[in-house]
Amino acid sequence: MDVGFGRNKKEQLEPVRARVTGKIPTWLQGMLLRNGPGMHTVGETRYNHWFDGLALLHSFTIRDGEVYYRSKYLRSDTYNANIEANRIVVSEFGTMAYPDPCKNIFSKAFSYLSHTIPDFTDNCLINIMKCGEDFYATTETNYIRKINPQTLETLEKVDYRKYVAVNVATSHPHYDAAGNVLNMGTSIVDKGKTKYVIFKIPATVPEDRKKGKSPLKHTEVFCSIPSRSLLSPSYYHSFGFTENYIIFLEQPFKLDILKMATAYIRGVTWASCLAFHREDKTYIHIVDQRTRKPMPTKFYTDPMVVFHHVNAYEEDGCLLFDVVAYEDSSLYQLFYLANLNQDIEEHSRLTSVPVLRRFAVPLHAAQDAEVGSNLIKLTSTTARALKEKDNQVYCQPELLYEGLELPRINYAHNGKRYRYVFAAEVQWSPIPTKRQSCATTWWTPRIKGNRPTQCLPSRISPSQAERVELKLGRLIFFVKILFVEHLLYPRDNAKCCAVTCP
Repeated sequence: MDVGFGRNKKEQLEPVRARVTGKIPTWLQGMLLRNGPGMHTVGETRYNHWFDGLALLHSFTIRDGEVYYRSKYLRSDTYNANIEANRIVVSEFGTMAYPDPCKNIFSKAFSYLSHTIPDFTDNCLINIMKCGEDFYATTETNYIRKINPQTLETLEKVDYRKYVAVNVATSHPHYDAAGNVLNMGTSIVDKGKTKYVIFKIPATVPEDRKKGKSPLKHTEVFCSIPSRSLLSPSYYHSFGFTENYIIFLEQPFKLDILKMATAYIRGVTWASCLAFHREDKTYIHIVDQRTRKPMPTKFYTDPMVVFHHVNAYEEDGCLLFDVVAYEDSSLYQLFYLANLNQDIEEHSRLTSVPVLRRFAVPLHAAQDAEVGSNLIKLTSTTARALKEKDNQVYCQPELLYEGLELPRINYAHNGKRYRYVFAAEVQWSPIPTKRQSCATTWWTPRIKGNRPTQCLPSRISPSQAERVELKLGRLIFFVKILFVEHLLYPRDNAKCCAVTCP
């Protein structure tokens, strides 16, 4: 099966009008910004992993029933260095770049030394973050790149370390009611400590301190959580958020810092320094936003790997949060290009199907409760929190749905009770002989919903409903939606509209 993984994509520098079949509703106006890997081959060199590819920015401008598409490669320092050398010269997480064989021994020695404490890539290919009036392309390193949303021009490079001591950070920040950005990053062996840092970027700069300054210069540390291991901090891709609490999962998917420091000289990638420790627990840290301190109760659950938090909310003295969880780390391995470019039907290595799990945590654990008793009294969930000795609570989730990923919600309901999740349906089989296609379950009409839903406005008549198909090459998004009181959900008799971008 030829699904074209790893092929370099061409830029569409000038807006091109998409072909519309059907009718786009008049209320659908605005711009959707996306990014992702677009170039996997530079000269004679090739990236190893799908998530290593050079970032390609996309914009979909929707107005007056038309859609205009454009794309442009992020002109990061990484992109510029690679293109100038006509080879991959900047390491990515799954691809280690080595010195030009023509360099002398001193240049090679300096290159090896500089990778001991790596200066990570600014190839920001994962998400788009809004900060004040500005937009930034983001990745999971300490770098973000400001972009012009209208032209997709790459602007200044920002190093989080100038404002907060983090070596890596998530690409899935949250926004509070005031528009402030909350994000998390890991500070590795800083002053002899490794910790997880929650930081806050204000939406606006105080009038008396503006003078052209970016809100980033007013970034503050909101809270920090000590890592359970100095040299093996947890990997995490997102975190949970409500009006009063922040949820962080310290999962047993860990980065070995000593291996990472020697990866370059050993000839291995940084990704090889990640390992899932199935004998360990997953620790649930709850931070009270009012006190900016973690709750003292030690909550934990079984070992798992979570990339995406879906939503969280508070109910009757409990904190409920939903995540898409795996029983191992095989998903990352699956996206090596060597695996994707095989016959996926025969070579799927996904040994754990993603499951939507709901956890419930008591915010006021009863001190006099008996050991073994369930501290969750809600009738709305079957999730349990069992009291144990030494101020520990074991959390047992409710399994809501098996086989979905890339979740989206109506962000107006972020941190609140909600009813609907939109996600890609995943039906890979853990049994290699059972024929289920990655290409079928991820990139065809079997997709139940997709990230493009985030561009929809909030003021929509309950009677308005559409099914929108966005087709970009071999990648097809189907979005079947209806907005009622800010709730997003499918409607069976929705009309159909197709948008085809070249």
